[in-house]
Amino acid sequence: MRLKLLMASAAALIVAAPLAGSPVAAQQAPAAPMQDVIVDEGVLRPLPIAIAPFSGQYGPEIAGVVSGDLRRSGFFQPLDPSAFIETGLTVANAPDFPKWTAIGAQAVLYGSVTPRPDGRNDVGFRLYDPYRQCQLVSYQFTATPEQWRRIAHKIADVVYQRMTGESGFFDTRVIFVSESGTQLNRLSRLTIMDQDGFSPVFLTQGDEVIMSPRFSASSPEEITYVALGRDYSRIYLYNLTTGRRESLGEFDGQVLAPRFSNDGSKMAFSIIRGGNTDIYVMNLRTRQLSRLTSDPGIDTSPSFSPDGSMIAFTSDRSGSARIYVMRADGSGQRAVSRGGGLYTAPSWSPRGDLIAFTKQSGGQFHIGVMNSSGGGERILSSSYFEEGPSWAPNGRYIMFARQSRGGDTRLWTVDLSGRVVGQAGYDGRGSDPAWSPLLDAPPANLGLNQGADSCPS
Repeated sequence: MRLKLLMASAAALIVAAPLAGSPVAAQQAPAAPMQDVIVDEGVLRPLPIAIAPFSGQYGPEIAGVVSGDLRRSGFFQPLDPSAFIETGLTVANAPDFPKWTAIGAQAVLYGSVTPRPDGRNDVGFRLYDPYRQCQLVSYQFTATPEQWRRIAHKIADVVYQRMTGESGFFDTRVIFVSESGTQLNRLSRLTIMDQDGFSPVFLTQGDEVIMSPRFSASSPEEITYVALGRDYSRIYLYNLTTGRRESLGEFDGQVLAPRFSNDGSKMAFSIIRGGNTDIYVMNLRTRQLSRLTSDPGIDTSPSFSPDGSMIAFTSDRSGSARIYVMRADGSGQRAVSRGGGLYTAPSWSPRGDLIAFTKQSGGQFHIGVMNSSGGGERILSSSYFEEGPSWAPNGRYIMFARQSRGGDTRLWTVDLSGRVVGQAGYDGRGSDPAWSPLLDAPPANLGLNQGADSCPS
């Protein structure tokens, strides 16, 4: 897919509200080095962008994180700073455009960090088109010095949005099950990290087996997961801000695969009872439970459509695992997967047009997508073992778990073209990832058609 440049007028300075507090900390794990991204087959031609070191406190580090975010998207190729002819850029002045076109930069990003009397920092930046010699965007965030990484992700989101016309996905987090120990004595812990793999924090201590963590699409602070103990299985709600953990109650049978509705008002999950596995929905306000399926097969892994009207799920009622959809009240159940092989773990795209899935066929596992009606199946990634696709909030990238033969399970990402593939930044063992919504709503207006040096329409 080619990068679409928006040629509308550029932005004036917009000041964002101070950022929310840091993620809840339980235990700090070491951050992993950044991983390379593979842009396969030479089809995608990333946009050369010059990202100059920002001035001020954490300025160079901010530029480095922005560069890493944009590079991993597959749409951008940050240029080597050693090739820069002009240095010492300031937000008070435009760049010397010929010095940037001379090195092939199609966009130039630079900024500064300015301390405020209250101890916070203003981080302002500008993005220019050096060929048209005009400003694409100018923006400013205000936050505490310790939030510099969060600021960098938000800057990357603004650049990505301005240049592609789509919402960014960098100011997000991922929850997953981190694994340690041996095969016979494995420790699993609920873990949260930034989307680039940094700042991992353990939320549980390993005294329970953790399964199926998921975010609420309506709140990046609310998650759910299943905990298995010696004589129980429970679905928990967990608030990342307060650390409060609440059980949905005791059920007659083992519970599996909880998923929020997109408005956060309901929870769909499976219960194994009497040798049968069916899907139920709970109203989280009233705690009223409704049974949606009653087939003798295994019905599990429910996933709500973004508008809440439909649910995709896995069932083997036809003799092999396939993807089905039904209305949110359980009516109109029908199979939508049409190919050979076993289909599991459906995940409805935030855009509503696609369903991601895991497929087992031909001696391999695959991550793929299909239209919500079941057609247009495309395989994005294949290997010895991979499972559990989870969408980025902009619906363009998918995170999943991959294991090589004889190796450990790691977290990977792939884009919808299937050509931008890379290991997620976290270098430890992990499975069952779930991507959060954006931590803040994306900017409603980048200030287009404002500013004396804004790009013409």
